[in-house]
Amino acid sequence: MAKTLPIRIIPRLDIKGPNLVKGIHLEGLRVLGKPEIFANYYYNQGADELLFMDVVASLYERNSLHDIISKVAKKIFIPLTVGGGIRTIDDIHSALRAGADKVSLNTAAIQNIDFVKEAVQVFGASTIVISIEAIKSEKGNYYAFTDNGREETNKEVVDWAKQVESIGVGEILITSVDKEGTGDGFDYGLIESISKEVTIPVIAHGGAQKKEDIQNLFQKTTVRSTCISSILHYEAITNITDNTSMHSEDEGNIEFLKSQTKKFHKFEVCKIADIKNQEFNSELLVRK
Repeated sequence: MAKTLPIRIIPRLDIKGPNLVKGIHLEGLRVLGKPEIFANYYYNQGADELLFMDVVASLYERNSLHDIISKVAKKIFIPLTVGGGIRTIDDIHSALRAGADKVSLNTAAIQNIDFVKEAVQVFGASTIVISIEAIKSEKGNYYAFTDNGREETNKEVVDWAKQVESIGVGEILITSVDKEGTGDGFDYGLIESISKEVTIPVIAHGGAQKKEDIQNLFQKTTVRSTCISSILHYEAITNITDNTSMHSEDEGNIEFLKSQTKKFHKFEVCKIADIKNQEFNSELLVRK
């Protein structure tokens, strides 16, 4: 019997030091506020999961999200995924003890596939998410990058996705670095090229400008999960009432927060409810 598959809306919170940040193409980071305040805001709005990504962890070979995750996990009761700088089994243990439900692996996975195999064996498929940061080459092929899109690899993204599925990972998070933070819409070709080749869930990330982009994602591709940030963060900034000490002073680029008139690029800001209230129950969403 045919049935409509559920969708998942997953706010992504990029973290640098103690602050929530946002950039374009994973670069040019601006401070937006304290991540735990935003996390609680999205939880109350009806987020299905939350993704916390330490965006400089791989660069400095460490993950510093444990304190943040511990605070959030005490008040929020949806799945939490943590990524950035996770390189060992002990790192995964530490993230889970702090309150995470899943970990997202990228750099360490590409450097050592045996680490991923061991992680799946120790923690189970549902705990391990592989993050793929994709950039399109001049010839039209997509290749995986590491360190927030800074370091090139020779891995073609579809081949890499099929390889990690074959060793038992539970999900794939695909980020179009070309689209990330631009508001130019999703790279549907990239997303569908992966989702049609694997059977595990694929989470699409990078490029949403407005809620209709997410509607198009679910209608033009077979994915049922999206990880979004800009259109949610910029709405949250204007509506979070607990705005006392929103950020850590003297930490990162806070010029955006200090500005009297905040410019949101070309994003049409919206709430999670605005996205979920769209009509997704068309025949295009029904799978046998």
